[in-house]
Amino acid sequence: MADEDVLLRELERFRHELVAHCYRMMGSVDEAEDLVQETYLNAWKGYPNFDGRASVRVWLYRIATNACLTALRHRSRRVLPSGLGAPSDDPDAPVRELSGDVAMVQPIPHALLDPATIVGSRETLRLGVIASLQHLPVSQRAVLLLRDVLSFSAADTAKVLNTTSTAVKSSLQRARGKMAEVTPQLEEIAEPADPELNALLNRYISAIETSDASALAEVLRDDATLQSAGSRTWFSGSEHCLPFLVNHVIGDPGSWRMLPTAANGQLAAAGYQLQPDGSYAAYGLVVLELTKTGIAAITSFGDPGLVAKCGLPLVLEGG
Repeated sequence: MADEDVLLRELERFRHELVAHCYRMMGSVDEAEDLVQETYLNAWKGYPNFDGRASVRVWLYRIATNACLTALRHRSRRVLPSGLGAPSDDPDAPVRELSGDVAMVQPIPHALLDPATIVGSRETLRLGVIASLQHLPVSQRAVLLLRDVLSFSAADTAKVLNTTSTAVKSSLQRARGKMAEVTPQLEEIAEPADPELNALLNRYISAIETSDASALAEVLRDDATLQSAGSRTWFSGSEHCLPFLVNHVIGDPGSWRMLPTAANGQLAAAGYQLQPDGSYAAYGLVVLELTKTGIAAITSFGDPGLVAKCGLPLVLEGG
């Protein structure tokens, strides 16, 4: 019983950071949660054989990372719409649908992470970085995350991946080079608690809820991007983003309710659509890249389950 109690405490201690690790590996919060559960089951089964030659943390990361590598063996990489082609320059053109074999990167709500995980590695949780990680071969992805994000030594990384320190160093060099090629230029991330950014989020929410095109134009940067995980179509530049939002998304005043939240080290909003009975049903999550000069990126995910993962209700009363 004492050993079981120790294991339970250790599993709970590392839960949030293992979710973040599996999320970075997979690009999917749903798969990350499933793989952490699989990790815990395998740890529970294997604990009698744990010899203590590695720390519990290294041992758990070995189980989790190898579970991810197995899951990714026959999986194509996840993407965002901006990774599928050039932006559209016609806000009124039909939206290009996704083919069935394309899987999208998902966001990760802060409610699934602890504050230390968010603060300590916010930069590597950003949507653009998560999408870039998916370009790496899975073994290189694992090495990069273990070494550069989690600060594992080359020796501990080699233990996790059952390889050599020399192979780890070689893979890390290649992974860093590839990330430099594929990662978009991202501005220095600001604290989500910044009052100025929270005020900007509230202005965005108000503009959407009141269908105020002028207010929306005021919060968008000229170089803003807009993409939805439900399609291949995306836009770059407020001259394209704004007409699409106004003519095809926000509808009449009161069509939407939005609640502030956070995901991927960024501020976000949970969106709710007006229903015939006057209530508002969860639509999904909108992750925003907010800067001191306005909104630089809007990425929406039409998945009500993400709203629930934020710890928010699926239905809001009307009024």
